[in-house]
Amino acid sequence: MSVQQRNPAPQARVVGLLGPAFVAAIAYVDPGNVAANITAGATYGYLLVWVLLVANVMAVLIQYQAAKLGVVTGRTLPQTLGDSLGRRSRLAFWGQAEVVAAATDLAEVIGGAVALNLLFGLPLPLGGVIVGLVSMALLATATKRRQRQFETIIVGLLAVIVIGFLAGLLVNPPEVGGLLNGMVPRLQGTETVLLAASMLGATVMPHAIYLHSSLVIDRHGTDDEAARGDRGRISALLRATRVDVVVALVIAGTVNIALLVLAAVSLYGRDGTDSIEGAHAAVSDALGPVVAALFALGLLASGIASTSVGAYAGGAIMAGLLRKRIPMVVRRSVTLIPAVVILACGVDPTLALVISQAVLSFGIPFALIPLRRYTADRRRMGDYADGRLLRGASALSAVVIVVLNAALLILLILGVD
Repeated sequence: MSVQQRNPAPQARVVGLLGPAFVAAIAYVDPGNVAANITAGATYGYLLVWVLLVANVMAVLIQYQAAKLGVVTGRTLPQTLGDSLGRRSRLAFWGQAEVVAAATDLAEVIGGAVALNLLFGLPLPLGGVIVGLVSMALLATATKRRQRQFETIIVGLLAVIVIGFLAGLLVNPPEVGGLLNGMVPRLQGTETVLLAASMLGATVMPHAIYLHSSLVIDRHGTDDEAARGDRGRISALLRATRVDVVVALVIAGTVNIALLVLAAVSLYGRDGTDSIEGAHAAVSDALGPVVAALFALGLLASGIASTSVGAYAGGAIMAGLLRKRIPMVVRRSVTLIPAVVILACGVDPTLALVISQAVLSFGIPFALIPLRRYTADRRRMGDYADGRLLRGASALSAVVIVVLNAALLILLILGVD
C-alpha cells in the first residue's frame, strides 16, 4: 500500500466527513420556502431578495454553531437544554419546540401533496398520506449504522430540488439591474413584513438548529468521551464542518433566491400567482410544460425529503427535552394527522404554508439564544468557545429576528397596511 493510500489527501479526508449539513440544509428548501418565495416574487418582484441574502448568512453562522456544539461537547442542543432547565421549564420549552415541529411538518406534507396533485391530479388528502408513507420508508434508514445511506438519499433528493427549481431561470434569466435593486433592504407595509418573517422562518429553521448537533454526533461519534479527548480529531471535524455548512447552505440559498427570482421574472403581475398551483400554471404558460413538470418534481422531492428530516428533528427534540424516545415511524404517524386533516378541510394550501413559516420564525429565538450562550461558554466549549466576532454576529442575528417578529406582531395587531 502506498503512502498516499495510507494517508489520504486533506481534501479527500474533508470530503469523507461531509454530509450532516446537507441533511440539515433540506430544511432550508422545503415547501414552505417555495410558498413564501414564490408569493414574494410574484407579488413584489425583486423587493425582498435582500431578506434571503441576510437569512442565508445567518443560516450559515447558526448551523455552524449548532454543529460545533455537538462536535465539541458530544451533546445535542435539546440535550444541553434539558440538562440546564428545571422540569417545568423543560416541559414548557418542549411544548414550544413541538409547535415549531408541527408547523414544519404541516408545510412539508402539504407541499408534497400539492406536488402530487400537480403531477398526477391526486386529491390533496391522499397525496398527504402518500408523502407520509414514503417518508416513513426513508426514515427507516435514519439510524447511526445507516446514516451515510440516509445522507446519500437526501443529497440525491436535494439534487432533484436544485434541478427542478433552477430550470426555469435557464429558460428565462433575471434582469441584473432588478436583482441588484432587490438587494437594498426595504419593506412596503404589513404584508411585506409578514412575507419577510415567513421567508426568514423558512430559511433559518428552528428544527434544523435543534437537529444539526444530533446529526454530527450520529455521524462522527463525538458522544464518546475518548473521541472528544482527541483534540486533533475535533479540530479536523470542525474544519470539515465549516466546509460542510458553507457548501450545503450556499446551495440551499441559491435555490431560495432562484425561486423568488423565477417568480419575479416569469410571474410578476400575473393574476392567480399568489398560490403554488397558480404559480405552476403560470410557469407552464410562460416557460412551457417541461419546466412546469420539473418545478412540480422539485416540489415533490422537497416535500418528501424535508418531512423525513423534520420527523428526525422531532425525535431529537423529544429525546433531549423529555428524555424519551419513541419509534420514528410512530412519531411520523402521529404528526401526519394534522396535516392530512387540514388538507381534507379544504384550507388554502399556499396560505397554510406561508402562515406555518411565520410560526417558525417566532420559534427561532428560542433555539438561537440558548445556542449562542452555550457555544460562547468556555466551561462547556473550552478553547473552542466562540470568539468575539462570532458572538457579535450571532447576537446581531438574534436581534434582527426578534425585531422582525415584534414588528410583525405590532403591525398585525394595529391592522396597519
